[in-house]
Amino acid sequence: MAIIDCVSWSPQGSEVIYAYKFPQDNLSTYTQLIVNESQVALLFSKGELMGKFGPGKHTLNTENLPILRKLYGLPFGGKNPFTAQVWFVNLIDTYNIPWVIRKLAVHDADYQTNLPLMIDGQYGVRITDPEKFIINMVGTRNIYTQNDLTSQFEGEFTTKAKSAIVSFMNQNHIGYKSISAHLDDLSNMLRFQLSEFWKNVGIELTKFYVSDIDIDTSTPEGKKVKEAIATQSSMSITGHTWQQEQMFGTANNALNNMTGGGGNGMGGGGLLGGLMAINMMNNMSGGMGGAAMNPQFQQPTFGGGQQAGGYGAAPGAQGGGGVKMVYCSACAKKFPASMEFCPNCGNKYRPCPNCGSDNPESANRCVNCGTPLAGAAPKCPHCHTVIPQGCSFCPGCGSPVITDNNTCSRCGSMIPPTAKFCPRCGNKRS
Repeated sequence: MAIIDCVSWSPQGSEVIYAYKFPQDNLSTYTQLIVNESQVALLFSKGELMGKFGPGKHTLNTENLPILRKLYGLPFGGKNPFTAQVWFVNLIDTYNIPWVIRKLAVHDADYQTNLPLMIDGQYGVRITDPEKFIINMVGTRNIYTQNDLTSQFEGEFTTKAKSAIVSFMNQNHIGYKSISAHLDDLSNMLRFQLSEFWKNVGIELTKFYVSDIDIDTSTPEGKKVKEAIATQSSMSITGHTWQQEQMFGTANNALNNMTGGGGNGMGGGGLLGGLMAINMMNNMSGGMGGAAMNPQFQQPTFGGGQQAGGYGAAPGAQGGGGVKMVYCSACAKKFPASMEFCPNCGNKYRPCPNCGSDNPESANRCVNCGTPLAGAAPKCPHCHTVIPQGCSFCPGCGSPVITDNNTCSRCGSMIPPTAKFCPRCGNKRS
């Protein structure tokens, strides 16, 4: 076996290598050891660390390595052979190591349900204790790369990161909608909690970033959650409800059948579907059927389910002793019927005397059951625009407001001179 007189290492290629073992171990005194910048060389022999060398050119002799005389009894003169393993450790900083965590189940504070999240980012490391790193991490390998580092730490890194992320979101009551505003705080917290773990193996965690947190769509459940959130956002922007979206879909299908999209043309089921669509569209535009498109349709109550106090219960009915709930005509959110104003938007509760549904100020009849509402604002008999109290002219067409008893005080319709009751709403002539 040839005796090696010069030992050095220059990394080749784009792969990051943290540690490299020189392939030959039959050295001699006066061997030249060349260590490049951002490197450190460690010499091991018979399980002992013989020496550590920084950047520069070094001669391996008993002056630099007094332990040679102890291990081999080598004299000062001559190129005496000895065996030793030379390890080169790369001390460069790396900042672009990617990491990703999938299928992280978090009980979200915004949606009040479990969401499957995916978190990704980057981190950077630097070897600060080469001896501890070689002994604890490298072991019997001849080369140690960045891929070896990430795969070796993946299990413990994922466990610690998941625990820290869930704790951060729960303790600070931060949900999916607003978590992106806290990525910097989350990154600093994770770096602090993971630093001690890396320090124990001779590595310093120099940087740690959380780049993105989103719904994990790698599973069918995650895809459904993502679609549901997108649908909710769309409805919030356009201002329609889930019930209305279902009604529109049914009407569109019926129209397709009427026009031949379902293969029936205008005959049989196509004609029936067309009539259903026309009826639905008429209901959407107003009248008693318009209540089906109103969020207050079939309002539920607490405690009754589908029984006496459930859907479609009488105004005073209570399910199991619960309080009747109504939907606000302004924001479409539920609130107890015992309140005078909506606790969500402050809109005044204007109950129907028949079913108790909340109605907007401009409504003459209940949007749920069609019952005439007392005290409704009058409408112009020409253009049917609501006329605010105290106005002398219609704000829609400019017609003078009729104040005699020929105009219904409830609905604003014209009452024939011989009639004692309004022909439209039945209100008695004043």
